[in-house]
Amino acid sequence: MKKIFYSNGKLLITGEYLVLDGAKAFALPTKFGQNLIVENHSNREIQWKSYNVDEKIWFEDVISFVEIINNVKTEIETVKTTLVNILHEAYLLNSAFIDNADGYKVTTQLTFPKNWGLGTSSTLLNNIAQWAQIDAFTLLKNSFGGSGYDIACAQNDTPIIYHLENNLPITEPISFHPDFTQNIYFVYLNKKQSSKRAINAYYNNKNNHLAQNIIDNNKITDSVIKAKTLKEFAHALENHEIHLSDILELQTIKEKVFPDFNGVIKSLGAWGGDFVMVITKENPETYFNSRGYETIVPYDEMILQK
Repeated sequence: MKKIFYSNGKLLITGEYLVLDGAKAFALPTKFGQNLIVENHSNREIQWKSYNVDEKIWFEDVISFVEIINNVKTEIETVKTTLVNILHEAYLLNSAFIDNADGYKVTTQLTFPKNWGLGTSSTLLNNIAQWAQIDAFTLLKNSFGGSGYDIACAQNDTPIIYHLENNLPITEPISFHPDFTQNIYFVYLNKKQSSKRAINAYYNNKNNHLAQNIIDNNKITDSVIKAKTLKEFAHALENHEIHLSDILELQTIKEKVFPDFNGVIKSLGAWGGDFVMVITKENPETYFNSRGYETIVPYDEMILQK
């Protein structure tokens, strides 16, 4: 018997870093995501294969049920040890999917390039949670950690406002259909940024103005989702970029890399890598291509819209 699970990728538009401390984040699920296909097998083991969007295998291994139950680790962290840890935490939440099985053949398939940073881990976590019939937010908390906005995107087919309240995830699906999406693009910066490293840097630089920073963030987030014109939208996102630049004590990506660009460039998620959002009246392909950035995705091709 074959079971198929799917989860959406994600882009965090506002609230990066601050969402960890209860700020409201505006996030968009993407048209890209990841499948997980589970088939019954034998030998009390999982034969695991993970495919990239180009149909090439990027990870393949055999994981015994004993390794999952005992959370067997190696001295060097590998893809396998990370996966074993996730499956072990899932097992602790509901042992039935291992205890009552003879074995599995599992295949994962990304519909976006793995290095894009659209949620290879979050889509996997949410798929495993569906398979094991457990809560994905709890699985995240017990394995990777993080705010959980990416899990919320994995589970929702519309834009969301997300925040933590008493450490519990609160997801509010919203309607967001601006008539200026033709002026919004997503540009890949040619490197995947480590969320763990970025989060650690945020905590190291977090100052004593957290409460006010959250209030300011939430006001800006409200202005972003309520913007009626391209000018209002761009202005709100520019304010957000400046606000977070002050908190992180880092240059904005536009100041650092694209100071001559005619438009607004907004970092998304972990600053310094993955995608940026570009708001401009002109098609930006020529500008970014000339500087070595070839992945430019229009809003309507990237964002899931229902």
